[in-house]
Amino acid sequence: MQAMVATGLGGVEVLRPAEVPMPVRANAELIVKVLAASVNPIDAKTRSGRGVAAAIERFPAVLGYDFAGVVVESPYEAHPLTPGTPVYGMTMVPRFGGSYAEYVTVPAAFAAPKPPSMSFDEAAALPLAALTAWGMVVDVARAHEGQRMLIHAGAGGVGHLAVQLAAYFGAEVIATCSTANLSFVRELGAARVIDYTQHRFEEEVSGVDVVIDLIGNTHDGTGSRSLAAMRPGGLLVNAPTGSWPTVIDDAAAAGMRATGYKVTPSAATLAVMTRMIEAGDLRVHVDRVFPLAEVAAAHTLIEEGRTRGKLVLHVADA
Repeated sequence: MQAMVATGLGGVEVLRPAEVPMPVRANAELIVKVLAASVNPIDAKTRSGRGVAAAIERFPAVLGYDFAGVVVESPYEAHPLTPGTPVYGMTMVPRFGGSYAEYVTVPAAFAAPKPPSMSFDEAAALPLAALTAWGMVVDVARAHEGQRMLIHAGAGGVGHLAVQLAAYFGAEVIATCSTANLSFVRELGAARVIDYTQHRFEEEVSGVDVVIDLIGNTHDGTGSRSLAAMRPGGLLVNAPTGSWPTVIDDAAAAGMRATGYKVTPSAATLAVMTRMIEAGDLRVHVDRVFPLAEVAAAHTLIEEGRTRGKLVLHVADA
């Protein structure tokens, strides 16, 4: 099959087209014909030698977590995801081959029926970012009425979904973003939006119960400054890999709690979010769609860190 592979670790020049072996299904796995994938920050980090690069056993390697497509092989005849079923989900690179390819093999528990109202390009934008947002906001922070939650990078891939989920479950959402995204983030449900280019958020807000930290200390000490905006004993949930290595100790020293977060594929959670999407309670914003052959351009854009919502790779027509 055709794929875009990383021939090694480095800049975007290592991303090249190649012919690679078709995946082979085993046990309770599916083979999915990929019609769309998406690009996440972890993809670019891994390609450059960070992220999960240490676990890549050989090159060339196929990157890409998110996929939307059609099932071509199921684990058994009566399986609910029969051949021909439109699905979306995420895989786990590098334990499984990535989605920058014509086909992908995944455990059946990693995929769910595609939301009927969404195109394949839209559906591919959702899984990793939405499952990360759900895990941080719902599973860990337990968003609820009366809770005050500060969400950084509220216009980004994970952030714009986290804002919607936190507001849906009743939290008072305060989000940070750039000037160009203020209206966008308000429309997602944030009660207050702080322009980080004009204001120091820790001077504008205090006593929050939870911080959803999607930046860490990679820019202007955002993670450490967040501790000053929290109430004593508050919870900070940090996701970006390697963005704040001392987060647990720093939070404890300030009288706060902190945890990292790693996304877990879950068809059951995707099914819940599908119902929210079909009810109009959750939406994903696709900033731009690239042909698969232009994955290097998508990596360049996502490394700039100014994407609104998600970047998608169109792999094949339905």
